[in-house]
Amino acid sequence: MAKLLLLIALCVLPALASATRMVKNPLVVQGHVYCDRCRAGFETPKTKSMAGAKVKVECSDRKTGQVVYKREGYTDSTGQYKIVVSEDHLDEICDAVLVKSSQPECAKMSPGRERARVILTSFNGIASSTRYANNMGFMADEAEAGCAEIMKLYQEEDE
Repeated sequence: MAKLLLLIALCVLPALASATRMVKNPLVVQGHVYCDRCRAGFETPKTKSMAGAKVKVECSDRKTGQVVYKREGYTDSTGQYKIVVSEDHLDEICDAVLVKSSQPECAKMSPGRERARVILTSFNGIASSTRYANNMGFMADEAEAGCAEIMKLYQEEDE
């Protein structure tokens, strides 16, 4: 009986310990949130960083699509956010996602810029523990003065 308990302890306890998938050095998801004041759908010289915006890191099971991990954070005065993730998410699809704007006049999420994919595992050859997410943005309700001229410059460069 004692040998059976010892065998169970040696087999089950390591499995339980690895089930939490804690990483030795926590991963940090870092990114930037902005307000698109020209409603261009991309960053322009009129774009401003957004302090106090709410952002989350969300991981879903690859097979079922069910959300299995969620962690929220806020941007600092420069529009940057850093969210610490202590667990490894090797077999999951993870995104940094906009949650809420801190500016009522710039609260609509820019289509295609409301989320950014991040790889949250230490088993992929990336030496750094920092994972950089693409910039994400909100759109102003109304385009600011001077935006028409900026957009015209972009059109001229395309031709």
